[in-house]
Amino acid sequence: MADELAPGPAGEPTAGAPLAPASGAVPVVRPLTPADVPAVAALERELFERSAWPEVMIREELDAFGRYYVGIDDEAGLAAYAGSWFDGDVSQVMTLAVSTRAQHRGWGRALLRTLLDRARSDRAQALFLEVRVDNEPAIALYRSEGFEILTRRRRYYQPEDVDAWTMRLEL
Repeated sequence: MADELAPGPAGEPTAGAPLAPASGAVPVVRPLTPADVPAVAALERELFERSAWPEVMIREELDAFGRYYVGIDDEAGLAAYAGSWFDGDVSQVMTLAVSTRAQHRGWGRALLRTLLDRARSDRAQALFLEVRVDNEPAIALYRSEGFEILTRRRRYYQPEDVDAWTMRLEL
């Protein structure tokens, strides 16, 4: 899910700013639409295999109250996406995924910072997320953005039976 940094103009990645991939294309973070559901489902299957969200769940999630979903396209189509939910007090990262073909370009950080910007504009008190305990690149990304581990959620990811860290960033 997480990927390497791609520096922005001042050497630091910036949310929403175009990040140039190796191919030279300039991706932009954009809102997801219902037309993106099949592409999101394909990426879910690629990245999350047995725990992938089905199309019906993705469609319901995009339409649900308080949700915010964004993506980045490359030359082959949708290559990365992320979403959050604001409940009126705090925001929760619902998903963040970068296709294997688009990893190591800084897109995970760009998407995370876009969700952070949205949470701040919503005046959320904190941003929470869950991450697989064995996903070291994602954990490193989240820690580098100031998230702290709160607790371990046993058997959170099903059907794989994998634990998750719950992490929080106070805003």
